[in-house]
Amino acid sequence: MAETVDRDANRALRQRFDEVYGQYQRLRSGLDELRAKLAELRVTERSDDGQVTATVGARGELISVELAPAVFHARDAKALSRKITLTVHRAASAATAATQELVTGYLPEGQGSAEFLRSGDFGALLGRADAAFRDEGGARG
Repeated sequence: MAETVDRDANRALRQRFDEVYGQYQRLRSGLDELRAKLAELRVTERSDDGQVTATVGARGELISVELAPAVFHARDAKALSRKITLTVHRAASAATAATQELVTGYLPEGQGSAEFLRSGDFGALLGRADAAFRDEGGARG
């Protein structure tokens, strides 16, 4: 009887290992493609009046700022500064969302890491480990 239980346990462990390894292989095979897409990602935003254009990369790093000649007619440096800052922030926020969407597409379904990228909730990131420890604690107690 013990041999049957051991075989069943080994079979279940092997199936779980094959599943996890398959997820790892899919993730690993897509990393080069993901890296290239992230390197090429550019997000451009324009101010509401179209006078300021900001382009950022995947991490929200500023790549370029373009000013329409009309911005110099107002001669209000503070207003121009606010407009540039707001436009760059909007571009960085859009880049963050685009990066999260792109990366999430390469993560295994049902993993806390995908939810963490969307929400920033560390509980989602650790949820699976927390559940495993609760189950482990209940099995011992």
